[in-house]
Amino acid sequence: MNKVGEILHRWSETSLVLRIFIGLVIGTVLGLTVPQWTGIAILGKVFVSALKAIAPVLVAVLVAASIAKASGGLGPKFRTVIICYLASTVVAAIGAVVGSFLFPVNLQLSDVAEGAAPGALTDVFTNLLTNMVTNPLSSVSSANYIGILFWSILIGIALKRLASPQTISMVSDFAEVISQIVRWVIQFAPFGILGLVFSSVSESGLETFTTYGQLVLLLVGCMLFTTLVLNPLISFVMLHRNPYPLLFTCLKESGLQAFFTRSSAANIPINMSLCKKLGLDEDFYSVSIPLGATINMDGAAVTITVMTLAVAHTMGVEVTFLSALFLSIIATFGACGASGVAGGSLLLIPMACSFFGISNDIAMQAVAVGFIIGVIQDSVETALNSSGDVFFTATAEYYDRKKKVKG
Repeated sequence: MNKVGEILHRWSETSLVLRIFIGLVIGTVLGLTVPQWTGIAILGKVFVSALKAIAPVLVAVLVAASIAKASGGLGPKFRTVIICYLASTVVAAIGAVVGSFLFPVNLQLSDVAEGAAPGALTDVFTNLLTNMVTNPLSSVSSANYIGILFWSILIGIALKRLASPQTISMVSDFAEVISQIVRWVIQFAPFGILGLVFSSVSESGLETFTTYGQLVLLLVGCMLFTTLVLNPLISFVMLHRNPYPLLFTCLKESGLQAFFTRSSAANIPINMSLCKKLGLDEDFYSVSIPLGATINMDGAAVTITVMTLAVAHTMGVEVTFLSALFLSIIATFGACGASGVAGGSLLLIPMACSFFGISNDIAMQAVAVGFIIGVIQDSVETALNSSGDVFFTATAEYYDRKKKVKG
């Protein structure tokens, strides 16, 4: 029994990034050599399912508890982080417009994808408002983060105004219990990554790179440019200091895992843990991180913009640079309505295509292409989105500290 305990202790003390890298390598090797061992893929499914199951409960309890016990003064930070989220999403979409004009792509539109998608921007806003007031228990069970945030904020405000200190303390203790469960789940991340990588490699191999290489390169290139240039530029303008040490920390500890889970929602507990490691204010990040998973969608804006302009180029639709810039605004609002699950942005492509008069049938063919390359596109997109949540949360807090020092 002591040996088992010692092994578990050594396992938990070893760098999580190193353990994930080992799982990545093993998963890749197994996917290439024994793709018929499909049972390995269940490790990834179980890990992501566990994160998705606990994340809504974590967000609901943490947000309510944080607002209830907050001492005030969070307003300016929230304004700052929301501005960062929206500004980065708009800039990402504009970067995607420039990339699409410099490197136009033709799509092979053949098979029509099936599935429901928003037909207009009004549908997105309608869905957002409807989801906001969905039954709170239903919101938690269905991982509706718009509803979870809305009701948790109201509950937190009510607790702050009416509840006794003992009640608030009990809610805080419950939040810590859920956080501990999340930490236990995250310890199994290397096994989950092993299963996820095995599944991707055994099913797709390198075929995705060769069939849709140009489109993949354009998407990934725009996302990397956003990650490595545009987002750090926003942070530098605000803080006037080198943003790259913070950026690389966020990419290593958040982006890497989000790349494989392909879900901003599932990565919320991991981002919470990273914010704590960075020494950020828990009252702040326990709200800003789930908020970021909902509205900080740089990668989704890039996907919507690039895919829409690719369809327009393929169909011979004349697109002026001004109309493409307006598309970036549409993509920003659409991206904010994209769900925090794998492939969430793809079903918003028809909405953006409708701006250029492209029929839903044609646009849904682009969605089908998106699902084909999704193993790469959605992985990079989620890594950008999720790491950006922590990056801009930290930027907003550092900016607030800087202002207080000057004041």
